[in-house]
Amino acid sequence: MKTFTKSALFLLWLIPMSFFAQSTINGVVTDAGSGQPIPGVNIIVKGTTNGTSSDFDGNYSLGNVNQGDIVVFSYVGFIAQEVAYSGQATINIALEEDAAELEQVVLIGYGASRKRDLTGSVALVTSENFNTGNNVTAENLFNGRVAGVNINTNGGPAGNSEIRIRGGASLNASNDPLIVIDGLPLNDPDDLANGSRSLLSTINPNDIESFSILKDASSAAIYGNRGANGVIIITTKKGKKKLQISLDSQTTVERVNKTVDVFSASQYREFIQENFPDRVDELGNANTDWQDEIYRTAYSSIHTLSASGSLFDVLPTRVAIGRSDQEGLRKTSKFERTTTSLSLNPRLFNNHLKIDINANLNFEKNRFAPGVEGAAITFDPTQPVFDTDTRYGGFFEYRDPATGFALGNVQRNPVAELEQTREIANVRRYYGNVKLDYQLHFFPDLRAVVNIGVDDSETDRFKDVSTQSALGFNSTLGELLGSKSDTDLLLKNRLLDTYLTYNKTLGGLDIEATGGYSYQKFDFDKIETGNQRDPNALTERTISPDIVLLAYFLRTNLKFNDKYFLSASIRRDGTSRFGPDNRWGYFPAASFGWQISEENFLKNSSVLSDLKLRLGYGITGQQDIGDNGFDYLERYRRGSPFTQYILDGQVINIVQPQFRNEGIEWEKITEYNLGLDYGFLNDRISGAIDVFKKESKDLLSEAPIPDGANFSNQGFQNIGKFVTQGIEFSVSADIIRNNDVNWNVSYNATFIDREIEELAFGQDILTKDIGGGTGNTIQVQREGEAPNSFYTFAQIYDSAGRPIEGAYADLNGDGLLNNSDRYVSGKGTPDYIMGLQSRFNYKNFDFSFSMRANLGAEIYNNVASSNAQLGNIVRSVFNNTPVSVLDTNFQSTPDVILSDFYIEDASFLRMDNITMGYTLRDIMRGVSSLRIWAGLQNAFVITDYTGLDPEIQNDGVDNTIFPRGRSLLFGINYKF
Repeated sequence: MKTFTKSALFLLWLIPMSFFAQSTINGVVTDAGSGQPIPGVNIIVKGTTNGTSSDFDGNYSLGNVNQGDIVVFSYVGFIAQEVAYSGQATINIALEEDAAELEQVVLIGYGASRKRDLTGSVALVTSENFNTGNNVTAENLFNGRVAGVNINTNGGPAGNSEIRIRGGASLNASNDPLIVIDGLPLNDPDDLANGSRSLLSTINPNDIESFSILKDASSAAIYGNRGANGVIIITTKKGKKKLQISLDSQTTVERVNKTVDVFSASQYREFIQENFPDRVDELGNANTDWQDEIYRTAYSSIHTLSASGSLFDVLPTRVAIGRSDQEGLRKTSKFERTTTSLSLNPRLFNNHLKIDINANLNFEKNRFAPGVEGAAITFDPTQPVFDTDTRYGGFFEYRDPATGFALGNVQRNPVAELEQTREIANVRRYYGNVKLDYQLHFFPDLRAVVNIGVDDSETDRFKDVSTQSALGFNSTLGELLGSKSDTDLLLKNRLLDTYLTYNKTLGGLDIEATGGYSYQKFDFDKIETGNQRDPNALTERTISPDIVLLAYFLRTNLKFNDKYFLSASIRRDGTSRFGPDNRWGYFPAASFGWQISEENFLKNSSVLSDLKLRLGYGITGQQDIGDNGFDYLERYRRGSPFTQYILDGQVINIVQPQFRNEGIEWEKITEYNLGLDYGFLNDRISGAIDVFKKESKDLLSEAPIPDGANFSNQGFQNIGKFVTQGIEFSVSADIIRNNDVNWNVSYNATFIDREIEELAFGQDILTKDIGGGTGNTIQVQREGEAPNSFYTFAQIYDSAGRPIEGAYADLNGDGLLNNSDRYVSGKGTPDYIMGLQSRFNYKNFDFSFSMRANLGAEIYNNVASSNAQLGNIVRSVFNNTPVSVLDTNFQSTPDVILSDFYIEDASFLRMDNITMGYTLRDIMRGVSSLRIWAGLQNAFVITDYTGLDPEIQNDGVDNTIFPRGRSLLFGINYKF
C-alpha cells in the first residue's frame, strides 16, 4: 500500500510537469522578402491573453503554450500567420508583406515606430506613392502629397526648392526643415548654395525608399535645436534577399509656355512713330523677340542602374550609379550629376550586432546662366542680336559714337551676356554613415547604438566674362578686360550619435526608453580670388568659426494593450552660435494617443476600421541665423583704403568695431497638436485631421537699434513673438480595388494663419527692396499682421475704373501723403494649400496625375511696376515695356511702384504631371518586368495673375523669375 501511494504521488507530480514540458517556444520573426528581422511582432495564443512581442532583432520567447494551441504572429504591414503548437521548441516565422499595408512603418528620430503607434503628427510617403514625372531632385517626389507641407520649386535646372512645413517658424532665421538621410543630418543649404543648385541636388531620387515627415513639435523635439521647422527623414533603398537589377531611363523635352507680353517690333515702331516722331531714325531694322532669343528647347535625361541582393546569402547589399543631364530653358544653363551609392547591411552574432553602412560619392557640375530676363523684357525689339562690328564678338551693343565703346547706363544685349559669360561650379560631395546597433548578449532588452556620419562638399567655381563682352569694360584703363574669378569652397559636417534603447514587455505594457548624446560640427572655408584680370584685385579668404551643436536627449514610449500610447522626451541643446550664458536650451515634448477603434464598443465594427485620437505638445529651438551666428563676439573689420590715414609717413589702417549682441539667445517655438486618424471599410477610406498652434517667442530677426546704442543701426536681436495656427485634412480612398482594376484618389488641404503678436518697441520693420527705385521697400513686419505683408499706398481710380497716376488715398486724413498713409494690402503666403493625386491601374496599364492649388496669397508684380511706365521707353536709348502700360498710361511717377494696383491675386490651380504607362511582365528570360511610359509636366496653370507664374519663392515679390516650362517625358523601366 505504501509503495502504491508513493507511486501515485509520483505520477501526480509528473502530470503537472508534463503540462510545462516543452511549453515554452522560442524563435525569430523575419521579413520573407529581405530576410531581415522584424521587431514588435505580436505573438499570442489564439483565444487567450497569453502573448509577447519580438524584440529589435526579431527574437521572441512565449511560455505557457499547450499542445494543440494556435499561435498567431501578426504585424502591421504583413500577412498574419497561424501555427499549431505540437511540442516544437523553436518556431521561426517569415512574414510576407501585405501590399495593402506597406505604408505603416515610420522612421522617427533615433528609432522607428509603427504608424499605428504614433502619437505625433508624422506623415509617411513611400516609393509606391512617389510623384511621377521629371523629378530631378528628391523633394519633388512628394510635392503636394502631404498636408501642411508646401514645396515651391523654381524653374531652373534642378531648381532649388523652398520647403515649408506648417508655414515655417521664424521671421529672419532659417525656415528650412532639417533633412536627415539614413540618420545623418545634412549640411546647411545656404552654404551649399555657393556651388550646388540646392541641398538635395546631389542626391539621386532613384536611391530613395521613403520620406518620414515630422510635422509637429512633439515628434520633432527629439531633434531639439534643428527641429523648429519640422524634420524630413529620408531612407534610402537597401539590399534585398533576392537579387534584382533595375535600369531606369527617362528623356525630357521642355519648352517655355509663357513670356511677358511686351511690344513686338511692329507695335514698338508704331508707338514711337505716334509719340516720338522726331526719334524714329534711332530705331533699328530688325524684328527681334528678345525673350525668344534667350530661351531654348531644353533636353534632359536621367539614367539609374542599380543592383541589390545578398552577397553570399549573408550580406544584404545595394549598389547604384546614376547620371542626370538637364539643360535649362535659359540658354547656356545646364545641370549635370553623377551619383554612386553603396549600402551594406550585415547582421552578425545571431542578429545581435547590426551594421548599416551607407556611402555616397556624387559629382555635380553646374553652368549658371546670368539672369537676363529683365534685359530681354526691356531691350529695343527693333535692334538685332548681332552686329557687323566684331569689337564685341559680333553682338549688337549701344555704342558711343565718339569712342566706339559701349555706352554706359544702358541695357546690355542679353544674348551676348549669356554667350560671353561662363560661370561653372564643379562640386564633389561625399556623404554617408556607419551605424552599429548591438543588442547586449547578457541583457537582451538593451541595445547600444553608435552612428558616425560625414557630409563633405568641395566646390571649385569660376566665372569668366569674355574680353569681348561689353560688361568687361574697365573705365580706369579704357579697355576691355572682361573678368575672371575663382572661388574654392570646402564644407565639412561631422556627426557622432550614441544612445541606448531599452525595450521591455510587462504583460500588456510595452516600454521603450532611449537616451543618448549627439555631437555635430560644421566647418566652412572659402577662398575668392577677385577679378584676376584687374591688377588691383585682392584674394580674400573667409573662414567662418566652427559651428558645434551638442545635445543630450531622453525619450520614453509607453504602450498599453495596443490602445493607449504615451510618449515623452526632453533634449538639452548647446550651440556655439550663442555666448556662454545663453548657449544651452531645454526642449521638452509629450504626446498621448488613444486607439479608440480597439475599444470593445467599436472593435467589431464592420464600418469603422480605425479611429485614433492624438494629443501633442512640444518646444523646439532655433539658432540657425547664418552669418549672424557670432554676433555675441567682439569683432572688428579692417577698413577700406578710403579710411586710412598717414602718421609719420606710415599708412595706418583703421579697424571698425562691428555690431555686437552678447545677449542673443535661442528662439523658442512651442507647438500644440490635436489629431484624429480615421479609417473606414477596412481602411479603404483613411486619413487624418490635425489642428495645430505654434507660438514663436524671442524671435531672431534683423531689427533697428537706437542711435548710439551699438556699432550699427541694426542687427540680429530677440525681438518678439508670432503665432501660426491651422488645420490639416487628408483622405485617401481606394475607390476600386480588385485583381484587375485599382483606383486610388488622395486629397489633402491645409489652412494656415500667421500673425505677428509682438515686435521690439512695437515698431514696424520695413523689408524687401524692390526694383524700379532707390531704397524702396514693399513689405513690412507689423504687429497684428502676417509676416512679410505688403505695405503700399491705396490707389485711387477714375470713373472708368482706370488708376490715376500719383493719386492715393489719404488714409489718416491729415491732408498729407506720406508713409503714414501706406497700409497692409496683402501677403505673399497662401491661406490654403491643397493637393490631389489619382492613380488608376487596369491590368498592365496605369494612369496617374497630380494637382496642386494655393488660395489666399497675393503677389507684388514688380516686373510691371518697374517697367510698365511710358517714361521708361525713351531715355538715352529706347527701352521696351509690357503692353499693360496701355491700360494705365502711367508715365514715371516715383511712388507708382508703391501702389496697391500692383498687388495681384496669386491663387492658382496647377496640373503638375500626367503620366501613362504600360508594363510587360515576364517577356523574356531574366526580365521580370518592362514598363514604358510617357508624361506631361506642368500641363496647365489656372490663375488670375497677369505675370509669368503665380508660384514664386521671393516672399511673393515677382521681379523676374527663371520660368517653369512645359515638359514632355518618355521613360523605360527594366527589372531583371
